[in-house]
Amino acid sequence: MRALPPELHGNVFTSAQANAVGITRQMLRGSRFRRLFPDVYTTAATVVTLDVQVRAAFLTLPDDAVASHTTALHVRGVNVGPPWPLHFSTNTSAQSRNKGINLHRRRGRLHPVVHDGIPVLGPDRTFVDCGTTLRLRDLVIAGDWLIRLDQTTRAQLIEYAFARHLDGVRRARRAAMLVREGVESPRETVVRLLLKFARLPEPLVNRVILDENGDFLARGDLVYEAYKVLVEYDGWHHERDARQRQRDRERREQLEAAGWRVIVVTSHDLRAPHLIPRRVHAALVSRGYRGSRPRMSAEWPRWAA
Repeated sequence: MRALPPELHGNVFTSAQANAVGITRQMLRGSRFRRLFPDVYTTAATVVTLDVQVRAAFLTLPDDAVASHTTALHVRGVNVGPPWPLHFSTNTSAQSRNKGINLHRRRGRLHPVVHDGIPVLGPDRTFVDCGTTLRLRDLVIAGDWLIRLDQTTRAQLIEYAFARHLDGVRRARRAAMLVREGVESPRETVVRLLLKFARLPEPLVNRVILDENGDFLARGDLVYEAYKVLVEYDGWHHERDARQRQRDRERREQLEAAGWRVIVVTSHDLRAPHLIPRRVHAALVSRGYRGSRPRMSAEWPRWAA
């Protein structure tokens, strides 16, 4: 059996490109190749990641096509929203009939940038575009994540959303006002929004906590400084790694010895999300908080889904 040309290994290509290096259409039907889209292939040994799918899709699209919407988020390392179908935008009148590709025709001129070799729309435009495909909670998560990756800032998201009149901008404006600097995980965003939309005071995000001598004590996820209440989200690695559990226990003992009340939220707690604001409220009340009890509207459960 003839060895595959090295130009094809790990790449995507059309039948014409394959033919140029000696691979016929009949050979492309064999077990050594995989068809990704009509007339677009890769080798069977290639791991078909999102990056591979996106690069393959470009071979079927107009020259000015650019990754957009949730596809642009995923290319940027923000894994929010479904990866499929793939979303692209163009200024042409072209349409895509390929299953799994949504090609959006845009009137205003597109201004793509290259991210990891792939042309994508800018982070602020992507945030606004995703207002048409993501619910508000997930859009806030995306905004927090884009900021954490240093791809934009809260001020830039707000300025862009309020200066534009694009599809999705109304939801994007609301979400931009809810994004925060310094968020380190999507679950932190979820817990923070659960508290905010239950009408509790909003905690500070990833705040450095000092002891009575002004020395570093800890860095907390969601911090109520005035009441010395700390809300922490623990992911699966905290629950399963023995050394991490030991470090967390020692850290919490130090915090409690310094007068802090620590509320730990796990993935299991998110199965009954209405209990989280109640736990936090009880902790705040024990420290002198006199505000109203958590209030959950009819739309509140969507924040925990």
